[in-house]
Amino acid sequence: MPNTPVGSLRASLIAVALLFSLSACDMIQQQMGIENPAAKEARADADGKAVGGACRQSGRAIEDCYSIYSWLPKASIYEGWRDMDAYMRDNKLETVEPQLPPVAAPLTPGAKKKAAAAPAAESQAADASKKAVEKH
Repeated sequence: MPNTPVGSLRASLIAVALLFSLSACDMIQQQMGIENPAAKEARADADGKAVGGACRQSGRAIEDCYSIYSWLPKASIYEGWRDMDAYMRDNKLETVEPQLPPVAAPLTPGAKKKAAAAPAAESQAADASKKAVEKH
């Protein structure tokens, strides 16, 4: 059948549909929130360097920076911290004191979800203790 005009038309349509679907993979991945691992690693590396530089500029110890931003690569944080240290020494810059109070808990990507769930869990525990007291 491929030698007939209908068969070659069908094969052409299938080839065009296949090419179109393959070219749309990136768009579909973006819509679904799927990120390319290489792009994700590059972004985490750049974020780590920026965080490390900011930690050094504010006078924060590298170990504190590691513990606060534990989800970022330590090598990137160190590289940013080291580069900013060299820059500040070369230009005789002083540290910039932070204007905001220190962070109470480590900042992690899922911290907001956990913090939002904590008050609900506390209120459930309080309700349970009230019911136990009322029963006795």
